[in-house]
Amino acid sequence: MVSSEYERRIAARFATFDQDGNGYIDREDFYGAVKALLTEFAVAARSDKGQALYGGAEAFWQGMAGIADRDGDQRITREEFVNGAVKRLRDNPDRFAEIARPFLHAALDVADTDGDGAATTEEAGRVLKCLGVPEDLAGPAAAALDEDGDGKVGESEVVPAFARYFTVPE
Repeated sequence: MVSSEYERRIAARFATFDQDGNGYIDREDFYGAVKALLTEFAVAARSDKGQALYGGAEAFWQGMAGIADRDGDQRITREEFVNGAVKRLRDNPDRFAEIARPFLHAALDVADTDGDGAATTEEAGRVLKCLGVPEDLAGPAAAALDEDGDGKVGESEVVPAFARYFTVPE
C-alpha cells in the first residue's frame, strides 16, 4: 500500500509539470516549458536545437500521457498523475528516465552555450527556473546535480536525478 505521505509528496511535484497552473498537465504545458527554455537561451524555435527540444517535449508528453491519462482526454489530472504515472513508475524509475531522456537531452543541448556536451551548473540552474523550480532553489539544485564536482551537468547526471525526483518521495 502506498502511504498518504508518499502520495502527498509526489502530488506536490505535479505543479512542476502543470506550467500554466490550470489543474492538469497537457501538451501545452510541455510546449510552454520549451518556449521558456528557448527564450531564456535565445535559441530559435526553427533551429536544430529548437526542433530537437520540441521533439523531445512531444515524446515526453506522449510517454506521460500513455502511462497516466487513464480517461484518454489528453489531460493528466493530479489524481491521474499520482495514481497513474507515479505509482507505475516508482518501482521502475529507469522507465521514467527513458521517457524523459529525449527532452532532457535536448534541454541540456539548448543550455550548453559553449558546445562541450554539458551545461554549466549556472546554465542548469537557468533550465530549472524555466521548468518551474523557484529561483532560490534552482541554483542549489543544479549544483547538487554536479555529482563529480566539475562545474558541469551532463545527461548522465540529470536523467537519473530527474527520475528519482518524480518517483522517490524523499
